[in-house]
Amino acid sequence: MDATPPDRSEIRDIGPKAGGCRPAIDVTARLKVAIVHDWLDTWAGSERVLAELLGLFPNSDLFAVVEFLSAQDRARFPRSHIETSFIQRIPFARGHFRKMLALMPFAVEQFDLRGYDIVISSCHAASKSVITGPDQLHVCVCYTPPRYAWDMQAEYLQQSGLGRGLKGWMIRRMLHRFRLTDLAASARVDRFVAISDYVARRIRKCYRRRSDVIYPPVDIAPEWSPQPRGDEFVTVSRLVPYKRVDLLVEAFRDLPGRVLNVVGDGPESDRLRRVATPNVKFHGRVDDAMRNRMVASSAAFLFAAEEDFGISPLEAQALGVPVIAFGRGGSSETIHGIESDAPTGVFFDTQHPASVVRAIAAFDEARDRVTPQACRDNAMRFATPRFRAEFISYVDAAWDAFNRGSRTREVADAASVVGDRPGDTLADHRTEREQR
Repeated sequence: MDATPPDRSEIRDIGPKAGGCRPAIDVTARLKVAIVHDWLDTWAGSERVLAELLGLFPNSDLFAVVEFLSAQDRARFPRSHIETSFIQRIPFARGHFRKMLALMPFAVEQFDLRGYDIVISSCHAASKSVITGPDQLHVCVCYTPPRYAWDMQAEYLQQSGLGRGLKGWMIRRMLHRFRLTDLAASARVDRFVAISDYVARRIRKCYRRRSDVIYPPVDIAPEWSPQPRGDEFVTVSRLVPYKRVDLLVEAFRDLPGRVLNVVGDGPESDRLRRVATPNVKFHGRVDDAMRNRMVASSAAFLFAAEEDFGISPLEAQALGVPVIAFGRGGSSETIHGIESDAPTGVFFDTQHPASVVRAIAAFDEARDRVTPQACRDNAMRFATPRFRAEFISYVDAAWDAFNRGSRTREVADAASVVGDRPGDTLADHRTEREQR
């Protein structure tokens, strides 16, 4: 299973890629842009993309359902003001806003976006519910159709212990209503941007909409040299159920002679610490420099989630470190499997501890074939400059096409209104008046 470029055969022309000769329009100077994000309470993958969008459109205005960022994370965003919804002001919202999911589409609809030319929804939940007018272009950067409401509902409910009982029934009912609202909101989008082919397939399945694939940006230091790698393994992740760090913890129960370093924090932290064996070490949340040192010196980076894209495995490869990952989702597009000419990692085929153990054994046998340079070269395909060039070019082409389409529709609509016979046009009626 190899990482391959996206199949563009069904993708509309989105303009030139990095290095193209056609310049992008300066939308930051000529047009008013609004960027709408779901919620801001941490620094994760979608927030990294959001920060890049804000950099691409420095005069844009930012809207979010809520904003509860720490001072450290707040400083990462180049905005002094973030417009939030009424949910921000609900008592106890800071710790419970996710439980208000059913309210979020309504909350997003209340944002007043009049006067903006382009609206970009940065969406993994409800931000695409924004209401726009006929002269406003709505581009949705879709990280995923909400997994907990669509194809992974049963898995989420099971992992959270809410699969049964009255509470489970109420949550299923709420998700059913949210699913209908989410489907309706997808029809408001003019252009969908998917962050991977995997997400593009999910958009087509859930919303019956086409999308264009633009991979998210990966921050890669321009200077790099291979570091000596040890025998310990590492994973960097938010400790939430769908990341499946529990699989790795259980796998190392059967690998007493190996060490796993877990970097990250989250609601699963206490439970995982209780069940972990001594060879699993938890480091919590560390700064970027410490994280990079730990990853660069590891034998391999472990990744167990079925992720929509997965930035952290690419960051590991950028440091010259191979990845052992679950071979579904975005990982299948960003990692070259061991059977390739220039492998950058090993896949395991099921989310089961025994499958992880077998993948680590396969990695041990093939370790000399996975070179730091191959890992680095693969990661460079996803570097931030590529994202910037592709996205600004995409908006350029989309805005041009949107305006051409609007003018064409206006002429067609006018012709259909003034004419009472098939084929009548404005020119026909002018000629008819002149003849009279």
